[in-house]
Formats: sequence, C-alpha cells, structure tokens
Amino acid sequence: MTDTTARVRELHLYRRYFDLIAAGEKTTEVRVKCPHLADLAPGDAIRFRVKGTDETCDVRVRQVTDYPDFEALLDGEGAANINPVATRDEQLASIRAIYPPEKEALGALAVRIELLCP
Repeated sequence: MTDTTARVRELHLYRRYFDLIAAGEKTTEVRVKCPHLADLAPGDAIRFRVKGTDETCDVRVRQVTDYPDFEALLDGEGAANINPVATRDEQLASIRAIYPPEKEALGALAVRIELLCP
C-alpha cells in the first residue's frame, strides 16, 4: 500500500519574503538542499512562519527543481519569480548573506509554490 498523505513542513522566513509570498507576488522559494528538504515533492504543504512570530502562511509545493548553486537557480527560474522587488544581483547577494558557501555547496532548490492562505 502506498501512503499518499501530503506532508506539511514548517519553514521560517524573514518578514520581507513572507510578505511577498502572502501577497502572491513571490512564487518560488529558494532553499539549500539540506537533508531534511531533499525529499520535498509536489503536493507537499509548507507552513511559512515569520522568524520570531506566530504569523504563518500556507502554500502547496507545485514543483521542486534542483540546481548546483544560486546563480544557476536565478538564471533558470527568473529572478522576478523569486523576488519581484529586487534585481538579480541584489537577490544573489541577499541569498548568499543568508546561506554561507558551505550551505550553497549542498546545492540549491527552487520550490515553486501555490498560495493557500488568503
């Protein structure tokens, strides 16, 4: 028998990214390919939580694409899908400020999402 129950994962976000997702403007989330996210799949749910608060927003994973690094991810996904209010170079600098080189070396995940919260 196969378990078809979608998993719900809780991930933290900085306020600026949370607000873009909650407004439906950010349709792709960037993460490093940590072991706890390596099996993230379409149909899974993510509950984003603003760091340091109880404020949440739920999304459904539509697609997960694996990239060797953040530059390839930005080129492959289009910077406007990741952060429509920042340039590609600004985004690359911001992502690398969050994730140090040893984390980027794990690989990058582009998680295309569908907003579930109003």
